[in-house]
Amino acid sequence: MNPLIQLRHSLHQHPEIAGDEHQTAQRILDFFRPLKPDEIIEELGGTGLAFIFKGKSPGKRLLFRCELDALPIIETGNPSYRSTIPGKGHLCGHDGHMAIICGLGEKLSQNRPESGEVVLLFQPAEETGEGAKGVLEDPKFDKIRPDFAFALHNLPGFPLHQIITRKGSFAAGSTGMTLQFIGKTSHAAHPEDGRNPAEAISKLILALPEIRKGIPGYCLATVIHVQIGSLAFGTSAGTGSVSLTLRAFDQKNLEQLIEEVENKAKQLAKTENLDINMQFQESFAVSKNDPAAAKLAEQAFENLALEVVEKEDPFRWSEDFGLFSQSCPAYLFGLGTGENSPQLHEPTYDFPDELIETGVGIFDRIVRNQSEIKS
Repeated sequence: MNPLIQLRHSLHQHPEIAGDEHQTAQRILDFFRPLKPDEIIEELGGTGLAFIFKGKSPGKRLLFRCELDALPIIETGNPSYRSTIPGKGHLCGHDGHMAIICGLGEKLSQNRPESGEVVLLFQPAEETGEGAKGVLEDPKFDKIRPDFAFALHNLPGFPLHQIITRKGSFAAGSTGMTLQFIGKTSHAAHPEDGRNPAEAISKLILALPEIRKGIPGYCLATVIHVQIGSLAFGTSAGTGSVSLTLRAFDQKNLEQLIEEVENKAKQLAKTENLDINMQFQESFAVSKNDPAAAKLAEQAFENLALEVVEKEDPFRWSEDFGLFSQSCPAYLFGLGTGENSPQLHEPTYDFPDELIETGVGIFDRIVRNQSEIKS
């Protein structure tokens, strides 16, 4: 069996979720040591790793990123290399992404780029939106800050090996937002003696469609959880919360949506004489494709005679590679896993081994094309 396929199967059998990818990182480190990269950076943004391969002459620094983490989902498919960790599984394809970057490492070990540097980044905690932030804020990242950053994601519903691209925004930005309203309990027979947050929460939920209409471009506010008081029929609730997922295709629109929901919540809290706390979780920036980075990738697709389709609208899901695209010229594209493939995060999803060679070929071609351009 191909060693990269064997590696993916091994990673698939031993999934670790966001922030806990210690053994996964060690497996990757063990794979790369014989390849003799010029430099290795460990514990980047947590459990992250970066491997640096230097070219023969100065030039641009290219970064290729993949993800270390799996999902807290029970795998119900039955491959021979099924997850051995109860309740955890590589059901998003990150095992395949890692195998692709490992394959690129093999290519670079055998044949350094003519110019510049290549950084292979194994990023932790993509699924929670914390990983890219941790990497970018780590002082060690300054040493590998790229001129261009690239990543791919496997996409069910598209023909196997097909390339899915888009100019501008590729995937939405999103954030989880919890608004807690704090009032005062009272006897249910005398609600006027307390401060019940139910009306403020109801009005906020009903206001969301109007807030969305006032923002140009696509945006969405999804209520995911509401809690008011407790199951005590003699008590009028004194606290309550509503949790939302806010998303948009444009970063400015997302920021406007967040601000307007905040302002509406504060206004309602003031009217109802309530205190309010706000928390944000799982924040993802919009993934935006840079034209110059796109040109390098598109040349690679053409060199390899791959079928390319341009998507009309951005994807609604979010990817924390978006934070890289907000900080440097970056490019994210999709790689089809088959029209009948289970969807991402489904308990039977499994990354197709056939895509490893395709992914390695694309990234290696980007490296070689860039090396041919004078800095």
